[in-house]
Amino acid sequence: MGKVIAIANQKGGVGKTTTAINLAASLAAAEHSTLLLDIDPQANCTSGVGLEEDQIEASIYEVLIGEVAASEAVVTTEMPFLDVIPSHINLVGAEIEMIDEMKREKILSNALPRVRRKYDFVVIDCPPSLGLLTLNSLTAANSVLIPVQAEYFALEGLGQLLNTIKIVRQHLNPDLEIEGVLLTMFDTRLNLSNQVAQEVRRYFGENVFETIVKRNVRLSEAPSFGEPAILYEASSTGAKNYMALAREILDNNPDVGSPHHTNGADPGDEAPAGTGETGEDPGGVSGTIGGDPSGPTEESTATADEVSG
Repeated sequence: MGKVIAIANQKGGVGKTTTAINLAASLAAAEHSTLLLDIDPQANCTSGVGLEEDQIEASIYEVLIGEVAASEAVVTTEMPFLDVIPSHINLVGAEIEMIDEMKREKILSNALPRVRRKYDFVVIDCPPSLGLLTLNSLTAANSVLIPVQAEYFALEGLGQLLNTIKIVRQHLNPDLEIEGVLLTMFDTRLNLSNQVAQEVRRYFGENVFETIVKRNVRLSEAPSFGEPAILYEASSTGAKNYMALAREILDNNPDVGSPHHTNGADPGDEAPAGTGETGEDPGGVSGTIGGDPSGPTEESTATADEVSG
């Protein structure tokens, strides 16, 4: 069964979507069958791999409300070994629709088991909040990857995220691990970036990836063409950084899959997510966290005046 990695940080603009797209693409380039799951209502991950709204028959929204099984929402991409479960703007209202469901924190977890068997890795792009969608992602995941921008406010809010991870471990997913902390938007011209990197490594120790994602124009250009950086310009610094990250993750997970699977978009016979277990207090752990589902905030990537790869 494939390893599920959630990309999470409630702070916007730290490179979650860029990391989700390019990590998934890099794992696929290494011939590991990979499913990219977009659970952010902004759907930037979906458009970032070239999917238009009129190409989507079912999205993660329909999976969460129980209309379709997860396998029915899988869409193949132009890149071998890479499939996507797309997002949709309708997902904005999903947290409200899910609020009265029993075991609402486990809806995604109940929907994924059959479809994840077909992949070596499942990469989840979480929204920039600690609401019910992110909570579902953390409950369904084996590990969480935390992107941290190499700027002054890098550690702001991380305590709240780590507390949420602790609560999820205690009540919902005791096996949840921190896959690693990834420094993003690193500008080699600034002493500040080095200072932030030192602080992050002091705070997280060995949980920080050796790989650092540098600021790179190609990373910001690629989504407008609907391509991961490795397809847009494989020789760019950004593409090389994410390939290095993929190698580091593969080295850290030697028992996960093998580079020979084909895309796994065969429809399964799993029940829609809404038909999962019942009987738990509808207040759930989301009430413990107390996160009021907040609206998505815009995520930015490198700007045009940044160093080109």
